[in-house]
Amino acid sequence: MKPKGCRQGHAMLEKIDAHHHFWKYDPVEYGWIAEDMQVIRRDFLPEDLKQTIGTVGIDGVVSVQARQTVEETEWLLELARAHEFIRGVVGWMPLVSPSVTADLERFADNRKLKGVRHVLQGEADEHYMLRPDFNAGIDVLRDLALAYDILIFERHLPQAIEFVDRHSDQVFILDHIAKPRIAEHVLSPWRENIATLAERENVYCKISGLVTEADQETWTQDDLEPYLDAVLSAFGPSRLMFGSDWPVCLVASAYEKWYRVVSSFISTLSPSERERILGGTAIEAYKLEP
Repeated sequence: MKPKGCRQGHAMLEKIDAHHHFWKYDPVEYGWIAEDMQVIRRDFLPEDLKQTIGTVGIDGVVSVQARQTVEETEWLLELARAHEFIRGVVGWMPLVSPSVTADLERFADNRKLKGVRHVLQGEADEHYMLRPDFNAGIDVLRDLALAYDILIFERHLPQAIEFVDRHSDQVFILDHIAKPRIAEHVLSPWRENIATLAERENVYCKISGLVTEADQETWTQDDLEPYLDAVLSAFGPSRLMFGSDWPVCLVASAYEKWYRVVSSFISTLSPSERERILGGTAIEAYKLEP
């Protein structure tokens, strides 16, 4: 890893934003962007993000799919080739397809494809992740050393635990701390299920997406602290990573404000623990290269 500075002889790790999106806005393709989310109903491209992350000293990013198409994966990889600061891509692939092995092997030589995500939270079948064909697709990811991002609501945590237990050698990364009911100030059973999931050492967790699960107009750091405390207790700094969920976060918070929230929360940790959360964990989990 490339040192970005020194602190008493200590080479500092790069800071990584492990979760953000790009898109060329289209109201049909991005139908989930509702009318009350006007601030993000426009294009968001690498030039926009590069300027934004510069304000807080982020060195690199991981781009995550926002559409469930192979074309989306190809587009993100093209952006990553053109922009060095895009250190990795979490794309989408048809994991339930009988041709998933061939589909994935098309990208086997692309060193910036680091993982795959399916929008499990959007499936009508609450147990979609337990389907045999979906799990067969996950086995292919393991064989290709690709991570899998788990995008769920808190109600899916029991089946997520069963799902992870089927794949002890697969790296999993939980997005948005499983979207707890922050706006309602509800902690249980999310907190207990998170602790159980975290017992699986092949699962990492992104500190991301909290502000959009809180009251988007009135949230405070105090509202978020119980949830931050819970994931820190469950996963420890070595399996937590910072993510902005930019530009989605903009409906509830400026990028800089969210970064300050996380920085404030981890300020009492040791320097090495802060470095894990702000970069080291993402570098390890996604196998990011300098």
